[in-house]
Amino acid sequence: MADNNGRILMDLLKLTGNSECADCGKLGPEYASYNLGIFLCTRCATCHRHMGAQVSKIKHLKMDTWEDAQVARMKEVGNMKSKLKYERWVPPSYRKVSESTPQVLVEQFIFSKYKRQEFIHPERQSYTSGFMEGYLMKKGRENNQFLPRKFVLSEIENTLKYYVKDRKDPKAIIKISDINVEFSPEKIQELHSIPNSLQIDYIKDGSTRHIYVYHDDPQTVVNWYHAIRCCKLHLLQVAYPGATDTELIEFLSQDFDREGFLYKTGPSPKDVYKKRWCSLQGRKLMYHDEVLAAYPKGEIFLGHISAGFNVVPGFVPGFRESGYGFTLHTPDRAYQFSSETDVERSDWIQSIERVLKTPPKPQDNALAAVLNKKRTDSLAFFNR
Repeated sequence: MADNNGRILMDLLKLTGNSECADCGKLGPEYASYNLGIFLCTRCATCHRHMGAQVSKIKHLKMDTWEDAQVARMKEVGNMKSKLKYERWVPPSYRKVSESTPQVLVEQFIFSKYKRQEFIHPERQSYTSGFMEGYLMKKGRENNQFLPRKFVLSEIENTLKYYVKDRKDPKAIIKISDINVEFSPEKIQELHSIPNSLQIDYIKDGSTRHIYVYHDDPQTVVNWYHAIRCCKLHLLQVAYPGATDTELIEFLSQDFDREGFLYKTGPSPKDVYKKRWCSLQGRKLMYHDEVLAAYPKGEIFLGHISAGFNVVPGFVPGFRESGYGFTLHTPDRAYQFSSETDVERSDWIQSIERVLKTPPKPQDNALAAVLNKKRTDSLAFFNR
């Protein structure tokens, strides 16, 4: 009977929807929740275990023994029917998870879906009201100390404000429409052992300003993330009434395509290589003095290859050679970088090349104008 149950489970995996994880969509599920009746990948099965057996009971499809009633439950439900129930009221701004999604977002999506049942009861979605306030731990601009700051998000005002201590006037007022928010757990966790963190970026005086925040409660961090995305979507819907939600969603937030240390030299052959923390985000390559710098040391707009942008391995003749180098050519100048390994160099070149070969979108013109104006102003200052 046990072998028969195993064969039934393998047959069920072949049905539409069951061949991928019910939560993140990864192909080839190895686990299942036999009370919920869904098939899961290893990572999502671990998150289900964290919810407790009172919510989800997990078994391996091949290594565990299955009872007839448990197999019957899998046959009765399955991934497709489960989604119709547990994902009925997922907000359009809510970021669904995939294989590459940060761990904290995966966990909270699963907790929201099954334990809190937020997508069955939309009134439980505190992040869709257009307003949120609370305290987050924020990193100081000039130091590595995190201190509590009150944040207030208001869709009506199109602002995110934060306050120092009990002062009435906000320390900063940021337009929600200018914000990009992303999870930054790896770099902050490595430096400060903080797992539940966000990086909030916006343009200030022609440069990208980075704000780093965290909260001990992962649900709080994820709620802030989705509250910002929800407000941005509503503002975009007003600004572009003819666009569909699907078209607007891609502008709600943008993760880093790649981050890591590289060595960079200046425009003169006499310049030395300096270690920089580099971040590739969309059509912008930033390099920083420190991992958690408040501002980048420099920013490079990445246009299209047809406009004179290119990236190639090697160094410009006459310049110092160090490590495994590559050169980013722009219409204005050539930027030279170096990595410690050939693999790292290849990864960076591939990531940058992928951006350069992607046709620019209309909104990229605004970013190009800001970064190019900053560069023009800087050159004018030094040439006075």
